[in-house]
Amino acid sequence: MKLKPENSLARNTLWITIGQGARLVVQALYFTVIARSLGVSNYGAFVGVVALVGIFYPFGSGGRGNLLVRNVARDRSTLPHMWGAALSVCALFGGILIAVVMLIYHYTLPASIPGRLVLLVAASDIIGLNIILISGQAFQAFDQLKWTAAINVMISTSRLIGALLLYLFHHSPSPLQWGYVYFGSTAVVATTAAILVSTKLGAPRLNLPKSWFEVREGLYFSISTSATTIYNDIDKTMLARMSTLEATGLYGAAYRLIDVSFAPVQALTTAAYPHFFRHGAKGIAASWKYGKPLLLKGLGYATLVCLAILACAGIVPYVLGQEYAKTTEALRWLAPLPFIKAIHYFLSDSLTGAGYQWLRSSIQTGVALFNVLINLWLIPAYSWRGAAWSSILSDGLLALSIYIAIVCVARNESLQKAALPASIGS
Repeated sequence: MKLKPENSLARNTLWITIGQGARLVVQALYFTVIARSLGVSNYGAFVGVVALVGIFYPFGSGGRGNLLVRNVARDRSTLPHMWGAALSVCALFGGILIAVVMLIYHYTLPASIPGRLVLLVAASDIIGLNIILISGQAFQAFDQLKWTAAINVMISTSRLIGALLLYLFHHSPSPLQWGYVYFGSTAVVATTAAILVSTKLGAPRLNLPKSWFEVREGLYFSISTSATTIYNDIDKTMLARMSTLEATGLYGAAYRLIDVSFAPVQALTTAAYPHFFRHGAKGIAASWKYGKPLLLKGLGYATLVCLAILACAGIVPYVLGQEYAKTTEALRWLAPLPFIKAIHYFLSDSLTGAGYQWLRSSIQTGVALFNVLINLWLIPAYSWRGAAWSSILSDGLLALSIYIAIVCVARNESLQKAALPASIGS
């Protein structure tokens, strides 16, 4: 008996929620061990490197994971081709981008951060994390989100084990020592995830995109993800360069906790993502009609999270240590972010599902540029508080812009449909 789409979404959301729940527990432990053992300045150095690499990381896959979800969700026979193209692009683009990162990090990060740390993080995220992400997306396209959830838990678990082993031998490890563990754990999970996809869904047919149109489609997704990374994380790299590593560590810890609190909403968006493409084949009205009730659920949860953060932020220093005391204030400044993010996540996926990824990418790029420019003013003047304010402004601008875009696109599609019968009649 075939499951109804509603039942399929509920089942997959449950799997992702269970996976995210397990991952949250593991991440909380892993984050606590690393934040406490590294200390606020060393943690700030690591966060700054990760934020820089994050700008380039989305281009390591050339957007092939998103194309895989879209195409395989509509026609499962395309899996070997799409899976093989994704792996090939990761290998080619990843090598090039790692070289680019190594050329520019001297100009964007403090001189105290070693190049080997940058190289380890770049290799881990640009190649390893992309393979892990695409593996999860392959199972997502087949509506087998229990395996997507399992892969997500694996990466957090491997890092927790690595963090505990590192702490066992070095109570106060350096960022470089953690970089080696970070690289090793990512490599193990990336290899395991790729083997899982190849054995359970199908072996890849290694190939590269054969047309500029195919490359351009993928780049739209890469630009979108990179822009997201910029307005989410570039402030951490800028803090490391323009303020202090201590400020970067305080703010990075607060933002990490916000990301963790938002995980259940991300579980829902992950489960719903292939369905946006199916509904969106009929236009933006159908895509948004599907997304609207999901948005309302996300907003309900985000409201509760916002209130909980405001009420409970004071416990952070007791968990991470007193040197993270100012993280409490940063966390309260960032408390509205889950609510704002819930709005633009579902609105953005409605645009993407209806075939307007180019428009989504353009808006996100504009917001990313706005974020960088406003941080150039706010961070030197207000340090991590300025970074927090720019995050709120940027996410708010994104939500408003995406909403306006949907209204305009829906009106345009409606006018086109109204003109079609008249055109046929004439």
